[in-house]
Amino acid sequence: MLKQQLQQKLQQRLSPQQIQLIRMLELPVTELEERVKHEMEENPTLEEGKEPSASNEDINDDTSDGSLSNEDESPSTEDSFELSLGDYMTEDDIPDYKLREMNERDEKREEIPFATGESLNEYLLNQLGLQNLSERDEKIGEYIIGNIDDDGYLRRDLNAIADDLMFQTGQEVQADEIESVLKTIQAFDPAGVGARTLKECLLLQLERNKKEDSTPIAESIVKDHFDEFTRKHYEKIARSLNIDEETLKNAIHEITSLNPKPCGNWEGTIETSMNQVSPDFTVEAVNGDLILGMNDRNIPDLRINRQYAEMFQNYSANKANQNSQMRDTITFIKQKLDSAQWFIDAIQQRHETLRRTMEAIIVLQRDFFLTGDETALHPMILKDVAERAGYDISTISRVSNSKYVQTNFGIYPLKYFFSESLKTNKGEDISTREVKKIMKEHIDSEDKRHPLTDEEIAVILKKAGYIIARRTIAKYREQLSIPVARLRKEI
Repeated sequence: MLKQQLQQKLQQRLSPQQIQLIRMLELPVTELEERVKHEMEENPTLEEGKEPSASNEDINDDTSDGSLSNEDESPSTEDSFELSLGDYMTEDDIPDYKLREMNERDEKREEIPFATGESLNEYLLNQLGLQNLSERDEKIGEYIIGNIDDDGYLRRDLNAIADDLMFQTGQEVQADEIESVLKTIQAFDPAGVGARTLKECLLLQLERNKKEDSTPIAESIVKDHFDEFTRKHYEKIARSLNIDEETLKNAIHEITSLNPKPCGNWEGTIETSMNQVSPDFTVEAVNGDLILGMNDRNIPDLRINRQYAEMFQNYSANKANQNSQMRDTITFIKQKLDSAQWFIDAIQQRHETLRRTMEAIIVLQRDFFLTGDETALHPMILKDVAERAGYDISTISRVSNSKYVQTNFGIYPLKYFFSESLKTNKGEDISTREVKKIMKEHIDSEDKRHPLTDEEIAVILKKAGYIIARRTIAKYREQLSIPVARLRKEI
């Protein structure tokens, strides 16, 4: 049996203004410019220009006799039409911008890829067309090329390709037939294309490089001692091949100069990232003073269109002649006017939030902005900036995301200035960036024949006054994209 019950609960929901401001805070300056242009195209009541000096009360006084003040607009009877947000802010009738914000809230923002020049697939197909192949082998070649990834590798099993050809074309093809056509494709440019493994990719490139005296030794190393090569067991390779150190060094140099991703830098592939960064802030150091600037010169001043505002006042004042169509018109104009005002308020609040956040970062990292020395960075987390700026931690996180600042010493992402603290043996708090910089300096100057292990780096830092465990050294090393000592070994 179904039981009916009445339950009362309190639920917090974001208002349309809050949703819009959150999205505004996350946008970098270049995307904000596009957002403003799009909003001006969508909303006819929003226009470029500064607000007039007269106040809203003065504007209301200058309107026609039919216009009403806030007190006059209150309904006198039940049939009167009262304008409020509740008249159209329902779940079935939500402003367009709110729908866009709600739909985009959980979506990941990505740059729209664009293609330039000839793609890798087209380049390989053109070479395939120049071969003297049968129609059957050409079909196999086209399918193989379609399965080559952006790095130039064929990562699918030949038996799986044979099954696909059977299902899609009805042709029964054996794996050895596919491998025969693959050998033809592996002779195409760039060298190494169509390889199934890194080992095969290196061998394909070495086969075309017969000019060097070290090439036969290099081929033997890759073909017969690939595991020892990847582990950098050079002494074992030298003993096995009975070669001296200089010959081994030349062969290793030839191998390491090969391209492990033969098509990774293909000029015709799809580009997905922007090469140019537009800073959102500028911090200039002049005679010991720091001057903060906001990069919003391309964002125009916005205001409400005066004609639409007066049109709304005139329509809403003429209550005696209002019908259903008139009410729809008034509701539409009201909706657009409120949407425009919310957008203007969101832009202004975004500017104020970004400014106060950056001012807090400047105060906390003043030494760095004056000197540009990475070791001058103080430990700083989101909570420190939030307390000084007077915002929530989540707000600071959104502001620091995808934002850049231009200084006298270069352009830095805002996240660059955030780091955890670490105590020295004297009890002083220092930034982990300082420790990472010292680590990198020692690793760069190490003897590559006998690179420093994590334990040895920990001992060096301990002597310098930094008490750090070995596992912490390993974590910092991985964050710096530095391989372990064994993989840094050279001859």
